[in-house]
Amino acid sequence: MKMQCSSFLAAVLLITASFSHADEGMWLFNDLPVEHLKSTYDFEPTSEWTNHLMKACVRFNVGGSASFISSNGLVLTNHHVGSDTLHKLSSEDNDLYTNGFYARSLDQELKAPDLELNQLINIKDVTDEVNRAVSDGLSASDAAKARRAAIATIEKAALDESGLRSDVVTLYGGGRYHLYQYKKYTDVRLVWSPEAASAFFGGDADNFEYPRYCLDACIFRVYEDDKPAKIEHFFKWSENGAAENELVFVAGNPGRTSRIFTYDAMKFARDHRVPYVLDFLRRREILLQQFSLQGPEAERRAKDDLFGMQNSRKAYLGELAALQDPAVMADKLASEQALLAKIKADPKLQEYASAWSTIAEIQKRKAKRLGKGPRLSTRLFNIAQTLVQMAEEDKKPSADRLAEFRDSARESLERQLFSGAPIYKDLELALLADSIARTVELNGADSELCQTILAGKSPTERAAELMSTRLDEVDFRKELATGGAQAIESSDDPMIKLALALDDVVREDRKVEEEMAEIEKQAYAQIAEAIFATQGTSAYPDATFTLRLAFGPVKSYQEKGETIPAWTNVDGAFAHEDAHKGQKDFSLPESWHTARGKLPGSTPFNFVCTADIIGGNSGSPVVNKDLELVGLIFDGNIQSLSADYLYTDRQGRATSVHSSVIRDALKYVYNAEDLANQLGN
Repeated sequence: MKMQCSSFLAAVLLITASFSHADEGMWLFNDLPVEHLKSTYDFEPTSEWTNHLMKACVRFNVGGSASFISSNGLVLTNHHVGSDTLHKLSSEDNDLYTNGFYARSLDQELKAPDLELNQLINIKDVTDEVNRAVSDGLSASDAAKARRAAIATIEKAALDESGLRSDVVTLYGGGRYHLYQYKKYTDVRLVWSPEAASAFFGGDADNFEYPRYCLDACIFRVYEDDKPAKIEHFFKWSENGAAENELVFVAGNPGRTSRIFTYDAMKFARDHRVPYVLDFLRRREILLQQFSLQGPEAERRAKDDLFGMQNSRKAYLGELAALQDPAVMADKLASEQALLAKIKADPKLQEYASAWSTIAEIQKRKAKRLGKGPRLSTRLFNIAQTLVQMAEEDKKPSADRLAEFRDSARESLERQLFSGAPIYKDLELALLADSIARTVELNGADSELCQTILAGKSPTERAAELMSTRLDEVDFRKELATGGAQAIESSDDPMIKLALALDDVVREDRKVEEEMAEIEKQAYAQIAEAIFATQGTSAYPDATFTLRLAFGPVKSYQEKGETIPAWTNVDGAFAHEDAHKGQKDFSLPESWHTARGKLPGSTPFNFVCTADIIGGNSGSPVVNKDLELVGLIFDGNIQSLSADYLYTDRQGRATSVHSSVIRDALKYVYNAEDLANQLGN
């Protein structure tokens, strides 16, 4: 479906203080648009309101958002956010993803092998501290090192002082740096999840479409000292949900937007980066589909990865559709030229004008490098590479290490590295063989890189040889990590040996990427300063997988001459099933048919609002002015997929699971009334 966005662009110049659309913006919690909310919606958030909202939200380390919904540690997120853990807790005989799960007592709750949930506690502007480390005249390489060292020093000092996870976040493309501090919860247990047939009802066909009928929800609980955590900030549960045109708020962690991109950066994305990514996604999607045909267990093992590929493929197609719309690009160019005209006319700002040409040159370098270098994207190779690099990085002071190996990040790194989650070597073999083959296609079989990887064998033969690795054993990984450089260098594990052989190439590749990123960062910082100077400083930055606030009314929209209602309901779900009888992914679970007589057909199921969201917002709570939970973000409609580059509220909508259907499903479908009674209490 072609996106209807050309005539309804937000000020595509990314960050702007003016509101072309009332609800545009993924706002920083330390810089909310208070005046706009007051003048447009007659609502003025207090510091207490903001603090409670911020601390009632949590972030999943696997990518996604969530919220506290009880005083005893219950956490609500999407089924598809929790699916990583569902698959890790599953086995051939007990498929939690497909069949669902409910712990009827605390001792039945299942501990996740490697989940980390982050609750944002504090935000501090550290821009001056970071920028002081980068003196004039430094090369891009030296500037990147200096900036990295400054960030590492800030993070370590903050961690030592507070005990909180401390991350310095780059905002406005490098115009600002903020320190985000989080309380970490690492004992996280699964409480409830519905069957996949309910959570993803309609499957890939309905994905990013609307109307929808998905119970895309699951519930975890956080523990401290082996007891359910006592939570001060959590959301009360709304009795009836939101009304038509009622203002609602979405607090979550949008992953990435590119609204600060220049026209040339958008052209690179349109003509090179997005097509390249789509080629990878389609290729891997087909590979996983073929692997799944080997049987039910193969299908189960590949399911989580396959869903990720299908979801990403559809999202990138929507992104590409926006980039390929000439009106989008023309409006971007016009707004850019208007800003440049203002800059060149002001002697105080003229120095910023070169930033655009600098970024244009970087795009040319990126295009030449795209696809070059080793891209062996499998878990076992990533583990090998991490162990090899960790042994080398640990020889250095923390401030001089690569970002993921700094002291401030060590605990989170080791949680993933030493996870006991199962690794399936048959799936790894298929993924690795294809990764090697793709690297050969992109770099040439006779290249030094490919000769090193292949070692005289075909991609399939080489991958099979590498599968004799023991890195699927947690104790073996710990042994290598404890032994450090000596253990790594003397290891005869084939995957470790390959990672060692490629380490110089990988490091050089990363060095060049960092240098280019530093040049871009400095250029975008100049653009940000130019925008601040000409439009004011009240503006939202691009998404960075950190907590943001979006808002907008619950609202229907027009499509093909018809009004698409803001809500669906339970009766509509059964009607949707009947309308697609016999079609894959359109059969509600038996539990729903059994409960149909008890489950009110008028219960709202899914609904839409105009809040500005993107990937990473999955699992975000939707709340009303009274901070009562009214919904759970799980998707956007097809018209919202341009959100990476622009926002439109003509048809673009954020899609949520309604709070009432979660409560009623627990009571009537899953016989979990005790859990339902804990919601909001």
